[in-house]
Amino acid sequence: MGRDPLIGLVGKPSSGKSTMLNSLTDATAKTGAFPFTTIDPNKATGYLQIDCACGRFNLQKQCKPNYGSCHNGKRFVPVMLLDVAGLVPGAHEGRGLGNKFLDDLRHADALIHVVDVSGSTDAEGKATEMYDALQDVEWLRGEILRWIEGNLKEKWGSIKRRHTSTKSTSVATLQNQFSGYGSTSAVVQRCLDRIKLVEPLEIWNDRTIHRMVSAFVDEKFPTILALNKIDHPNSDRCIYRISQKYDSEKIVLTSAISEVFIRRLVKQGFVHYEQGGGDVITKAEDPEDLYHLKEITDERLQERINTLRDMLFYRWGSTGVIRALQAAANALHLIPVFSVRNIHNFKNSDSDDGVFKDCTLVKRGTHVESVVRRIMGDIPVAFIEGLGGTRVAMSDTVEEGKNDILCFKLGR
Repeated sequence: MGRDPLIGLVGKPSSGKSTMLNSLTDATAKTGAFPFTTIDPNKATGYLQIDCACGRFNLQKQCKPNYGSCHNGKRFVPVMLLDVAGLVPGAHEGRGLGNKFLDDLRHADALIHVVDVSGSTDAEGKATEMYDALQDVEWLRGEILRWIEGNLKEKWGSIKRRHTSTKSTSVATLQNQFSGYGSTSAVVQRCLDRIKLVEPLEIWNDRTIHRMVSAFVDEKFPTILALNKIDHPNSDRCIYRISQKYDSEKIVLTSAISEVFIRRLVKQGFVHYEQGGGDVITKAEDPEDLYHLKEITDERLQERINTLRDMLFYRWGSTGVIRALQAAANALHLIPVFSVRNIHNFKNSDSDDGVFKDCTLVKRGTHVESVVRRIMGDIPVAFIEGLGGTRVAMSDTVEEGKNDILCFKLGR
């Protein structure tokens, strides 16, 4: 991936998508720093929680990131989020904000589909009862598929003629059509390999086109299902139906509104909370006053915290918000690379008082040469050092725990 990854949030009205976006754009619940950062009307900076390299060397107290934050070895790395608006049935036909929805969506590398599993809103987000949220999951993919398939079939005659006259490969011809969706030749080749398609493109029929587009949608738009509002009393039915049909690795159970509520209590000083954690700590549970919390005197607030524990933490383990973003990063095979100027003390200068200041997310298996160009641009690099000062070749690849701490030595 030659640029910063872009993760799109999609969801019908009233699904909790905006709440989810707000809960992902706060880098640390402890300090309330890095609030929702708007880049343009539908982009924001979110924060992905990863295990920081400082934890490997017991340097947690010295870790001072240039961007994001690090707390006890848990690092919050900036990642671009895209708020994809206008999701309603018939978007591929222009219903609602359909054209804008699909145009925005094509820029995303992965999607988090926020699904309301409470059953209290219909396909258009209007109040109802016992709605089957499985329908929402299926028609999102259907909208994307019909949009791309419709665009392809509309021009299929001229595509075949040009393919034949230029004697192009199937990969080259299809990439020419899919490039507008952010595709690459490698993506197209993986799609062909996935469906074991070997027949010449000029004899493809509608069924073959459908198979190819279906594989492309799965490859280009990996989607995490954030089953939201899990603390609603009627959520079990929809959770069960969706989990029976979709891979558990693609499903994350969430309560975005609970995450936002907890963050508010943190900022007000009533509770201590570690992002992604399975409970909160109040003053009554902090006899040594480690967190300097305020006493909760409002019985209704205490009751709400108790209900939150019963319906969410004790039952599901967490609000799931952090896990949703981590699942999207996993779908893209993203891993952190830490670039330092001194490979022995992990600092950027002798006078620096912090370690591991810079972190970049790249795809697992990326060649070191691509990492260099991504981080250093056109600045000439003479050689690269890894842990212990060992030389790292440009042809080497980056993996978790291997070639993920690098020092670039400038020169020709």
